[in-house]
Amino acid sequence: MSRLMGPPQKFMPPEWRLANQLQYVSAEAERARSERLIAESKRLMEESDNTAKRMQRDANQRLEQRIHDIKFWRQELDQKLEEIVQEIEVLIIFKSRVEKALESCAEPLRVTLLCLEERQKRVAIDLVHDEVERELMKEREVIEGVEALLKRTIEQTNEQIRLNRSAKYHLEKDLINKFQAERIDNFCSILTNNSSSLDDTAKETGITVPFNTVTPEEWENFSNINITKAEHEKNNSMSLRALVDSLLEQTAADISRQHHITSTALRLQVQESKTTKSQLEDHLAKVLSEISSQEKNLEALHVAITDKEAPLKMAQTRLMARSQRPSWELCHDPVQVRLLEEVQELMGHIDRLREAQAQSERELKALIRSQLSLEEEVQVKSHSLYIDEVICTQLCQHVAIHSF
Repeated sequence: MSRLMGPPQKFMPPEWRLANQLQYVSAEAERARSERLIAESKRLMEESDNTAKRMQRDANQRLEQRIHDIKFWRQELDQKLEEIVQEIEVLIIFKSRVEKALESCAEPLRVTLLCLEERQKRVAIDLVHDEVERELMKEREVIEGVEALLKRTIEQTNEQIRLNRSAKYHLEKDLINKFQAERIDNFCSILTNNSSSLDDTAKETGITVPFNTVTPEEWENFSNINITKAEHEKNNSMSLRALVDSLLEQTAADISRQHHITSTALRLQVQESKTTKSQLEDHLAKVLSEISSQEKNLEALHVAITDKEAPLKMAQTRLMARSQRPSWELCHDPVQVRLLEEVQELMGHIDRLREAQAQSERELKALIRSQLSLEEEVQVKSHSLYIDEVICTQLCQHVAIHSF
């Protein structure tokens, strides 16, 4: 224990001097290293400060350029969106015109079918496949063809409106994304190193690149595709509108032309039916007059036959009486000859008169049959005239063809 607590070791002066010298050299080296570190630190701080400022300036310039690009594409998208929205509204109006045109076909078609149905009620020989019926059937075909064409046009218009709305949707979606991107980039452009909205957590995620990031070329191409698609659909829509305009005008002209042809044929048929009915009535009047004459002739023949019966009976009575003469008095004298001649002649006249009477009766029956036939035919013509002139003509007069 005494050895442990003994006096400390003592050094020699050279050792003491050497130790001091070593301390000087060590301190000088540490100081030199410190000076170099301070100089290097200053250089690094200046370099980092300059680099940060340079990069911030570059980032700000790029942000400004990016905001300018976004605004440019927003203007392009806005313009195209306005055009496609206007085109949709105009196309909807055109669709309404086509629908009205389709609705307007219902009444002419109803009238045409009703006229065909009414004309089927004609009877006897008047149930003829005439020019009016042919034109009515053609009018039905024209209207039904127009209806089918207008229905297909409505389907095409609906499809084009759907395509226009699809283009509008993509433009609007792109615009919303551009607006959000511009808002974010505007926020980034006004940030400073002293801004209170700096986020400490951003340093953990700011250096990572999102997996769904696109290149600037892809970004521009996306908006360009949306604009090109909208322009394509707008051009298709304008072409469809021009087609609809031409179609509405042409279909209205076709229906109107055919309706005019049908009306003209109906008018001519009415005139012809009136002429025929008038001629039949004239013949009927003549037949009636002839019937009256034939009845008078038949009555006169009956009187003539009756008038001849008394002379015949008298001549026959004389012959009968003279046949009772006795013996040689039963002579074939001139009286007997004359009485025989008188009986024969009277019987001959009566036979001829009766033959004439029978022929007159046959002719009277034939005239009566002709009368009945003519009366029936006049009734048929009156019935047909009522259908054509009263029903069909009035129905056709109220048909209005519009070009919507």
